[in-house]
Amino acid sequence: MMKGCNFNILKGTHVSIALLTLGFVTVMLWAWEKNPFLATLLLAQQNFRLPSSDCNYAKGRWVADSRRPFYSGFGCKQWLSGMWACRLTQRTDFSFEGYRWQPKYCKMAEFERFSFLRRMQDKTIAFIGDSLGRQQFQSMMCMASGGEESPEVEDVAREYGLVKPRGAKRPDGWVYRFPNTNTTILYYWSASLSDLVPINSTDRASDVAMHLDRPPAFLRRFLHRFDVLVLNTGHHWNRGKLTANRWVMHVNGKPNDNKELEDVRNAKNFTVHNVVRWLDSQLPSHPRLKTFFRTISPRHFHDGDWNTGGTCNNTVPLTGGSEVLQDESIDRVVESAVRGTKVKILDITAISQLRDEAHMSGYSIRPTQGINDCLHWCLPGVPDTWNELLIAQI
Repeated sequence: MMKGCNFNILKGTHVSIALLTLGFVTVMLWAWEKNPFLATLLLAQQNFRLPSSDCNYAKGRWVADSRRPFYSGFGCKQWLSGMWACRLTQRTDFSFEGYRWQPKYCKMAEFERFSFLRRMQDKTIAFIGDSLGRQQFQSMMCMASGGEESPEVEDVAREYGLVKPRGAKRPDGWVYRFPNTNTTILYYWSASLSDLVPINSTDRASDVAMHLDRPPAFLRRFLHRFDVLVLNTGHHWNRGKLTANRWVMHVNGKPNDNKELEDVRNAKNFTVHNVVRWLDSQLPSHPRLKTFFRTISPRHFHDGDWNTGGTCNNTVPLTGGSEVLQDESIDRVVESAVRGTKVKILDITAISQLRDEAHMSGYSIRPTQGINDCLHWCLPGVPDTWNELLIAQI
């Protein structure tokens, strides 16, 4: 009888412990949403860890934060293109600057530029992609410098062969080095992430072979010098851009004859998967390299598009909600490409989708034909958060 009683007591004890554990986890998840830093301290005191599988940086919510932005919208002229500096335009509402992304279950330390540069000592961070990649690069330069004039930062673009060609509006990229920590931050323009080679190198009006199955020559040449690599592509994959750039699809070294790849969406999918597979094959011989493929940055055209007078004039933050709850990415192409590889996804699409008020819209330093830029972002702004998510994962 006593043994049975002891068994029941022991059984009841196990149930009580289970209920207490469940209650503790529930309270901690609630606390994590309210104050991740405090929750982390409590977890540490209890020697308790949340499962790492719960850490999805793209799942969470936007919250107001008076400590934002990381740099002045009036400053950072050394790195920030004037066309993206909304503080220098006629815009009067800047509430979009005062938000941070709070992942649901992930600890994400507050960005501090000196600490970041020390972590990146003797390392090179490379952004390769389109103009949205350039925005992320400029954001990173402004964050790392605090937006302050930094004459000590060295322009080392020539080390990578990046000089402005005669007659060009800009070079194909920029490279800067912070000498105190030997930290290099690089951007290279490759809107399609395919290798572009003029069919006739002596004719400036020549068509350009767009090798869908070959990564850009710049990436192949300098991969060994990178410690962190962030790729992106997306908005140049349309028939208008291909025609304007005189890009002619090539596969296996010859003009494409695959009918399926004539569909630009299929060609993009093919190229993204190809460059990810190539990168994954290179990683064993580059053990220090951390690679990310950033998902597509959303556009917010309403009532049309850029060419037909579409607008994105909302200035009220988070009118479409503040939370992202789904586990899968909106960008299925990138998500499927990196699956099963060591290339990580930098998933920014859904969180950026909620921020339609943070685009350039109709504002510019020199207002022109009423064009609304509902693709690029004001800086400081949303791309700063992309970099916070990147830094948290490196």
